[in-house]
Amino acid sequence: MNKRMIAPIVFGIVGIAILVSLGNWQVRRLVWKEAILAAIEVKIGGPAVPVPEAPNREAHMYLHVLATGEMGAGEVHVLSSSFETGPGYRIIVPFTLENGRRILVDRGVVPEAVKNAERALENGRLEGNLLWMQDPPTFPPDLGKNIWFNRDTEALAEALGTEAVLLVMSHTTLSTGPHPVAVGVNIPNSHLGYAVTWYGFALVWLGMTLYLLYRIKRKTV
Repeated sequence: MNKRMIAPIVFGIVGIAILVSLGNWQVRRLVWKEAILAAIEVKIGGPAVPVPEAPNREAHMYLHVLATGEMGAGEVHVLSSSFETGPGYRIIVPFTLENGRRILVDRGVVPEAVKNAERALENGRLEGNLLWMQDPPTFPPDLGKNIWFNRDTEALAEALGTEAVLLVMSHTTLSTGPHPVAVGVNIPNSHLGYAVTWYGFALVWLGMTLYLLYRIKRKTV
């Protein structure tokens, strides 16, 4: 073998090994992420249980629950937009459970035009999923117009005098009113694309290495 080929071969093997290992790592991450997403989907759609005595984000995020009690006066309007409902506002209200605890309830979305309309309260039994939100900060709320720009559970709880626990309703018993927006998994999972990218780089590296070796061999003939 031509001595001039040794360095490109070593360099090529090392580069390909690194790129393939990065692709393999992304495949392992893909399997891990898919397992997490599947577990969350099971939790969202699992049998509804009563609201835990001491709910917390780590153990009860996305938990499917039933809550019995009464909605209280006062609303917080969180700016929202989706393909299903268009621009509007999420209606967040206080809800007093049978045991006297107060939590937050996300009733769903209303169009901009009916932001300040009177709404019938839904008392009795509610069904939905627990969610702890801390959306990326955008702007501070406009308290004069009662417009909030993100669902920050801690801030909303302070504003409405409740526990920092948010129940997102999955359906409504009213024919008119806020349109419930079911909880979904909004966790990015791009590991397959990353893996394909690293494997693609490895193929390019292999091709460049073979081409370099070909050029070296031609010059020595």
